[in-house]
Amino acid sequence: MRNNDKLLVVKDLTKVFTIGGGFSRSKLVAVNRASFDIEYGNPEIFTLAGESGSGKTTLGRMILALIEPTYGRIFFKGKDVTKIKTRKERMWFMKEVQAIFQDPFDTFNPLRKIESSLYETAINYGIAKNKEDADSYIEKALNSVGLSLEEIKDRYPHELSGGQAQRTSIARALITNPSLLIADEPVSMVDASLRMSIVNLLKELRDKQSINVIYITHDLATAYYVSDRIAIMLRGNIVEMGPVEKVLVEPLHPYTRILKESVPEPDPNKKWEERIELSTLEKKEYARVGCKFAGRCPEAADVCKEQEPKDVFLDGRVVKCHLYTQKNS
Repeated sequence: MRNNDKLLVVKDLTKVFTIGGGFSRSKLVAVNRASFDIEYGNPEIFTLAGESGSGKTTLGRMILALIEPTYGRIFFKGKDVTKIKTRKERMWFMKEVQAIFQDPFDTFNPLRKIESSLYETAINYGIAKNKEDADSYIEKALNSVGLSLEEIKDRYPHELSGGQAQRTSIARALITNPSLLIADEPVSMVDASLRMSIVNLLKELRDKQSINVIYITHDLATAYYVSDRIAIMLRGNIVEMGPVEKVLVEPLHPYTRILKESVPEPDPNKKWEERIELSTLEKKEYARVGCKFAGRCPEAADVCKEQEPKDVFLDGRVVKCHLYTQKNS
C-alpha cells in the first residue's frame, strides 16, 4: 500500500537518547522501530498502551514533531513530515494534527484569560481574520465538548474545574478542524467521576466529526472501552497490535496475557481473578539483549535472551514473540 493511500504512516520510527556524560555515557532506545498506519475514510481510536517507561509518550511526541526521530519516517496525507522545512508546511501539519496533553492547565497561560488562547488559535492558523470572526468557530468548538463561550469568558485557567479545563483544551484543538488528535493521558489528572465523560467525548469526536484519535494511556480499562485498535508497548517495542477485542481479550504475547487480568471481560457473567497494576511490573530492562520481556516471561527460551524477535502477522494482528516466529518459520 502506498503512503498516500493512508492518513498516517509511521514507519520504523526510532528514538535513541544518550544518557550520562564522559566515559559513563550510554544509549537508551526509547522507541524501537515502531510501525503502524491509520487509514482514510474509517475514523478510529488507535491506542498506544503500556506501563511507565514503555515509550508511548515519546512515540506520540515524535508524531507531533515535538521530538526529532533518530531514524524512521512519518507520512501524513502522503507527505513525509519528518522532512518538513518551511513554516507554511509546518503550520499545515500543526493545523491538521492537534495535541491534547495530560495536564490541561499546561495548555493555557495561567496569567491570561482562557479565551485568549482560543482566539489566538483561530487567528494564528488562519481560521478567522479577527476576534469577531473567531467567535463562531470558538463557540462551535466549545459546544462540541459541552461548553459555551459565555461559560469560560473572562475566566482564568485556575477558575475552571479540571474537567472544564480539559474540555476547553480539547475545544482549542478542535478549532483548527484537525484530521488527527493525539491525546496523551487525557484523563489521568481528571477526577474519576469525570473520566468517562472525557473518554465518551473522544468517541463522539470519532463518530460525529470523523476525527481520528491516537489515545495514549497506561489505563487498560479505558483503553478497552474506547479503542478500535490497540498497540501494547514494552520498553520501546510494540509487542502486540490489532483489534482491541483480539489483543485484550485473547492476547497472544505473554506480556499482554499478564496485563489481561486488569481488563474487564466483555461477558458480564465472567469475572477476572486479579487486578494487576502496570506500575508493579516496572523494571529496568532496556539494556537487555533479545526480548525485553525475557526476564519475566514464563515461556522464555534461550533464543529469547539472545535474539530480538521479529514481527509476526497472525490472527488479524501483529505480535513480536519468538513463540510465533518459530511456528511460522
